[in-house]
Amino acid sequence: MTAFDTFSLSAMPRRFLLASATALTLLGSQAFAADKLLVTASFSILGDLVRVVGGDRVAVTTLVGANEDAHVFEAKPADAKTVLGSKLVVTNGLGFEPWAGKLIKSAGYKGETVVAAKGVKVRHMQDEKGHSGHAHEETDPHAWQNPGNVVLYVRNIAAGLAKVDAAGAATYQINAEAYVKELQALDSWTKEQIATIPADKRKVITSHDAFGYFAAQYGVKFLAPQGVNTETEPSAKQVAQLIKQIQREKIRAVFVENMSTPKLIAQLSKDAGATLGASLYADALSTADQPGATYLKMMRHNVTQLVAGMKLN
Repeated sequence: MTAFDTFSLSAMPRRFLLASATALTLLGSQAFAADKLLVTASFSILGDLVRVVGGDRVAVTTLVGANEDAHVFEAKPADAKTVLGSKLVVTNGLGFEPWAGKLIKSAGYKGETVVAAKGVKVRHMQDEKGHSGHAHEETDPHAWQNPGNVVLYVRNIAAGLAKVDAAGAATYQINAEAYVKELQALDSWTKEQIATIPADKRKVITSHDAFGYFAAQYGVKFLAPQGVNTETEPSAKQVAQLIKQIQREKIRAVFVENMSTPKLIAQLSKDAGATLGASLYADALSTADQPGATYLKMMRHNVTQLVAGMKLN
């Protein structure tokens, strides 16, 4: 019998045993992560939808995180590395993230991509101003503000996941259709909430023009000092005109968004005599400790705050 044969676990130093256990745990977690489908989503709302549809089969990385503004995002070398290591890249489309195509190309990514908004009936900014067909009309990319459009999003995502992971196709379809029912319930609930406000009181001021699809779906009029993206600064003349309109229409519901600077909208609120409401979530989810951590939570929070604000009109 050798010394090794008589060596027992009880004789091993506790420190060695703990180190070995930790190493095995790390190896196990790495193997578990390696089994998952690596997916990159352009921004936080899409990241949430991919996690819902993908479930335990996917590991999702979001390029533009919670409370961050995708309009002004600048990609870093680490983002190119993330994209290159992905099996699927999901973007919104409709011009929302013009940097995404450049990032995918510069990363040398040759894999599958999903444009989540594919099939959505597109709105243009001039549609809301009565100048459809104007040469300078701009596509409104915020299609997720209508839950009906998100039904298309999740089905597009499910199809994209199935394309790169055929074994999970049934799971992705089941998850997507279960979520569709939640989206339909959200739409019905929102209509009920908005119906409590008289039609002539359904007017709101927001910090940028991100709610066109919501407005069309639920009959709410949104006014904003900024255009379709947060890079656009309104002129003094535009701000003055908006203040006059707020006063003329007696609008009291004024809101900022979680990824915007509230200074301008607060000044509008003060000059027009309106009340500044809670933050809305337009282009980004919140962190987990805030009320807009998922798409469904974000929408329910927004509707609740909008209704409370419009009751002041």
